[in-house]
Amino acid sequence: MKHCLICQKGSIMAGTRKLLRGHFNPTNWTRKYPNLQKTKLPNGPRVMACMRCRRTLVKAGISGKAQ
Repeated sequence: MKHCLICQKGSIMAGTRKLLRGHFNPTNWTRKYPNLQKTKLPNGPRVMACMRCRRTLVKAGISGKAQ
């Protein structure tokens, strides 16, 4: 499943709204996924983590450089 293994962020269903003659018309639904990247954790394993978790790891100085 496509989700972050650190914060458990997953996909959401989001609808688009189209302005039609002064009224918003909800037209279709799409599934939006988080931006997952392979990241090496400080204790060794490589996991799929979202960009917010990767930035937090780099900011805290835990995982060294961003990849």
